[in-house]
Amino acid sequence: MSDGEYKIADTTGQFLQAMKDGQKLNDANWSRGRILLSNKRLILAGNDGKRTIPLSKITNVSGRYDVNQTVARVSNYVSLEFGKNVILVSANTEETEEFETNIFRALLDQTVLLVKHPAVKGGVVQSTNWEKARIKIQSDELDIAVASGTFVQVELDDVGSVEVAKRTVNDETQTVLEVEHTEGDVSVQTYLSGERRKCSLVGSLLRKGEEQSKTAAELDQTEKRVLMALYSGVSSFEIPDFLGMDVDRVEEIFDRLIELDILDEIRKRREVSLKTRGRNIASEAINEE
Repeated sequence: MSDGEYKIADTTGQFLQAMKDGQKLNDANWSRGRILLSNKRLILAGNDGKRTIPLSKITNVSGRYDVNQTVARVSNYVSLEFGKNVILVSANTEETEEFETNIFRALLDQTVLLVKHPAVKGGVVQSTNWEKARIKIQSDELDIAVASGTFVQVELDDVGSVEVAKRTVNDETQTVLEVEHTEGDVSVQTYLSGERRKCSLVGSLLRKGEEQSKTAAELDQTEKRVLMALYSGVSSFEIPDFLGMDVDRVEEIFDRLIELDILDEIRKRREVSLKTRGRNIASEAINEE
């Protein structure tokens, strides 16, 4: 490896090219081989030879890209876009999620962006200034270390929405990522801006969480009533009296909603708060009333 280059992951799996020069390859087949990831490049080595993809060329990391049934039958893979090309990479089953996290780490760790946090808190626009911040990728969250000393943690499964907008950043019009998530039990929006490719990749990472938050959950009417009460500001301790329910039944519902990643458990016996996914479900349930 070259000076300053170091290995991040070395595993086996399968890979194929799904798009070449803007054309989908509907007859593409998987090739098995070695997958080597460094901080500078991705190397795919199989029976057909070795292919090297500089990380600086990758513009997007996404999920499904089912060009044919052969691809569709594989449950987990990562789609990597560079130029007018798309490569699909599927690491060993037990390492798929870890490999995807490592890809994002290789592409984004220690990237410096501009951040405005919180830009919106509880629905109220804040007079926060833009500051430089350094980001770090964890398996389940995006960590943002702001130059002034603030530390922001965005849990990927708590991302409610990711929007792209044009806003004024330090007297210039720039593309901005607007990320809605939770701090404590309050909904906030964090704004991120910077080099276009880096912001696009951060957006790809955060949209993984957004998709998970929007995943439908099968809830009965009683469970929805509990969510609506919490959404309306009723304390978790007051739910049994407010809804006329047995305490043990409420505890059972809390347990199920925590398992479904709809509630956060604050402490035992029993204080909970709505996660972004819970707020979305509660809001929809109220609108249906």
